[in-house]
Formats: sequence, C-alpha cells, structure tokens
Amino acid sequence: MKNIITVSCILMCLTGALFAQGAVETETQKPIEISFWHVFGDTNRGGWIEDVAEAYNASQDTYHVTQEAKGSYRDTLQAAILADRQGNPPSLVHVFEVGSQLAYDSGVFMPIGDIGSFDTSDYIQPVLNYYTIDGTVNSIPFNSSSPVLYINTDKLVEAGYQRSYIPETFEDMIRVIETARSKGVEGANIGFALHAWYFEQWMAEQGAMLLNNTNGREKRADEVLLTSPAAMNIGRFLSEIGKRDFYSYTGRFEDWDGSDAIFTGERAIFHITSTADLGNISRAVEGKFELGVGMLPIPGGTRRNGTVIGGGSIWVAKNHTEEELEGARDFALFLTNTENMVAWHKLTGYYPVRNSSVDALREEGWFESNAKQLVAFNQLLNTEVNSATAGAMGGTLLDTRTIIEQAMQKIIQGADVRSSLEEAKKLADTKLAEYNANF
Repeated sequence: MKNIITVSCILMCLTGALFAQGAVETETQKPIEISFWHVFGDTNRGGWIEDVAEAYNASQDTYHVTQEAKGSYRDTLQAAILADRQGNPPSLVHVFEVGSQLAYDSGVFMPIGDIGSFDTSDYIQPVLNYYTIDGTVNSIPFNSSSPVLYINTDKLVEAGYQRSYIPETFEDMIRVIETARSKGVEGANIGFALHAWYFEQWMAEQGAMLLNNTNGREKRADEVLLTSPAAMNIGRFLSEIGKRDFYSYTGRFEDWDGSDAIFTGERAIFHITSTADLGNISRAVEGKFELGVGMLPIPGGTRRNGTVIGGGSIWVAKNHTEEELEGARDFALFLTNTENMVAWHKLTGYYPVRNSSVDALREEGWFESNAKQLVAFNQLLNTEVNSATAGAMGGTLLDTRTIIEQAMQKIIQGADVRSSLEEAKKLADTKLAEYNANF
C-alpha cells in the first residue's frame, strides 16, 4: 500500500511539473502587445487603420497590435504624455507636424531611427525632411499633405479666361477677381480658412524661415520672424484682399469645413486648402461646375521654393522593452509600406509618402484618370529640400499659430500690416521665451 501511494505521488508530481512547463511555454508564446493611439475616429480613415492592424496581426504571430482613436491631435499627444508619467504609455502615438518639438522635448519618445536599422531611402525626401531632427529620423511620416489651389473654371470662363488658366501668384488671382467683378460674375472671391498654416506655407515658398536659428533646426529657436520681408509680403496680400472685399471666409478661425462650403457652394472662384480634400471637394462639386487644380499661388517676384509638409507622423514611446520597441517600429513600417500607402492615398487624398507608392500609382495609370492629383504630387516632388521647407521646430507653434491668425484677421479687417505683425511677433516671442525657460 505504501509503495502504491509513493508511485501515485510521483505521478502526480510529474504531471504537475509537466503542466507547469506547458503553462510557461504558453505564456512565452503569447504575442507581444503593441498599442497605437491615433486621431482618426471617422469610419473611413479609422476603419482603414483597424483593417491594417488586423492584416499585420494575421501576417505574423510575434506581435499583436491594438489601435484606438484618442480624439484631436492635442488630446492624443497630451494623453500619451500623461500615460507615460503614469507608467503605462502606448507603443505608438500619432502626432501632428507642429507638435514635433513638444513631442521631442517631452522625453516620452525616442527617435525611430535609433531602433535597429531600417532603410528610409524610399520615403519622399521633402516629407522625411520635416521629421528629421539633428540628422536622425524621429518619426515615420504617415498622413501628409500640402495646400493647393482649387478653381471654379466655369466662373473663370465667365470672366473671359481660358478654362485651363492657372494663376501662379497673388497678383494673378487679384487680376482675375477684378476682371470677373467687372463682368458681373457672381461669387468672384478668393477663399481659404483663416489658418496660420497658409502663412507658414507662404513663408517657405519664399525660402524664408518662420523661426530664427534656421527654423529652430540649427539650435533651439528663440525668435519668431514675423516682421521679415517675406512676412510683410504675405501681410500686404491679406491687406489688399481684405480692403477690397476680395476675401471670403466664415469669420471663424481654422474653419476648414466652412471654407470648403463657400467654394462648393459657388461663392468663390479660388479656394486654397489641403491636397487631402481633393476627393471630398471633387465629389461635392460634381454636377455643379468643372473643377481645376493648381499649385499654391505665391507672392509675385519670388522664386518658388516649395511647401512645408502638413499632417502627422508616428512616434515611438521609449519606455518599453527592446522587443516592444522593435515591434512598434515594424508596425509603423508596415502601416506605411508601398501597398498600404497606395491604398491610403486612394482612400483619403493624402500623399502616399513613399516613392515606390508614387511609381506604383503611375504604373497602374492612376494619374491618367485622376489627373488633378498629379498637380499635388508635382508640387511636392519639386519642393526644394532645405531649412525653409523642412518647417519650423518650436515648442509653442500652436500658440504661435493662434497669434498669427489673430494678426491675419486684424489685417484683413483693415489694421496696419507692420504694426499688426510687430504686435504678433512680440506676443509669439514672449510665449517662446517662456517655453524655452523650461529647457
């Protein structure tokens, strides 16, 4: 009987050991969790990200990606910084372009270029240029765009111009509006959202810096260059279209939808907005009028330098294991691979950020049936890679945008250009100094 009990105990112990070993192996085989916080809560873009995450999860069993829309860009970045302080940061965070300095200074993220090695040569250089800081790629471009000119060519014809005419400068647009009004064309206006993004773009197009110290890329910026000759050129344009009642907007800052509605409602000949809106605007005007697209008009007498990339990029939170960091990098690269960026562009109108994606679109004849998209690509690909088009790096760019918008509105409403920009510069410099005092 004693021997039977002893044997039974040995069998139970062996069984328990085998079960424990199996549990360890099962635990080891569990995929490593990678979390991605982004800003796209809508069905189209958010749904696309969800589909890509599921495809990535099905393609391998080492990692498992979860994705979540966290609200606005500001809310998403603030939530990520708070989560890091609480010891539970997400793996990947979607950050808007002007949040790059704040993301960099927060200490929450690490340059994606420091995680192993990967080839960035396929990313379109003017896009990658923005997210390269001190020679290191800090984040992977994702949703990228720039502004272009949308034209109601029916009204252009009414004004006596060829339907194919594309104004290249501020002065060209003003001449068209003058002619159109003299001929009684309804809705002879220039429209764009009252947003400092355009001010930034027009500075870059003139090869001018928004911030000192080479746009904050040589060393930390401590001055906002709002009284430079380039800034004055922009101010004089705003003053003229304001005083002559050539500018049409809703009266609200950053009202993208309202500005689009003015144009699609046939209350403007010209409309300046993002390349990413081409699909929506094309559908909205179908059956109403023929749409034309041109490059962003610039001040007369200046050489076209190129635009600054807008949109957002993917940053990696650093407080994770090496395996988690590698998984985060791998998903960011998967999300922006050639095939996915082709699909993303077709769905949204954002640039596909990879040269190979542009080549694939050309090979399938996409631009032949979507010729208006080619204008945006040519504008991007012809952008000169320099400090002006790299964009400004400053921790208070959100505040600076608000200050610039206030100055833009004052000028449009008749205030003196120089005094308005001098006041804006003083306010923006003060904000920047307060921010820099923390670093």
